[in-house]
Amino acid sequence: MYYRQSILFFGLVLPGVLAALLVGGAFYAHQTIDTKYNTKNTQYISYKKNEQNVAALEKELSSKREHAARWKSLFSEETKSQINNHIRNLQEALPSKEFQQTSTDSPITTAGFGSASAQRSAQIRLGFRGTYRALQRAFLELETRMPQLQMQELKIDTGINQSNLNNVEVSYTAWEN
Repeated sequence: MYYRQSILFFGLVLPGVLAALLVGGAFYAHQTIDTKYNTKNTQYISYKKNEQNVAALEKELSSKREHAARWKSLFSEETKSQINNHIRNLQEALPSKEFQQTSTDSPITTAGFGSASAQRSAQIRLGFRGTYRALQRAFLELETRMPQLQMQELKIDTGINQSNLNNVEVSYTAWEN
């Protein structure tokens, strides 16, 4: 009878407990490995999506690098001298009977759009005399060549004499780097 307890304990109970521990350990290991696999698989999928997004952004940026370089070159020059150069080119292209620059002024105080923004800006006030078509063309050319200009105010005084020339005073905010 004494040996039956030992046989029951070492023959049935202890192997059953060891088998339960082994099955429980295997189940726990399987759950842990499965959780880690799912986590890493999710991270890998996210990494691949991000890699594709980066490739798409890089492709888009490479096409815009020329424009960014052009903008940097526009900002590197002094605004007033740049405007004077462009106006000089416009005066050479347009007949002097139709387009003339009458004044250039750079107010020291900031006003308009520039005063309400943290971005550095300069104010430029220009005066012209010319036909409506020539003035329109000059403004188009100037604003195309210098996209950092933002028209702030435009005053047109129609010509009283027979020459059909208009006197125009225009104020620009020139955004700077």
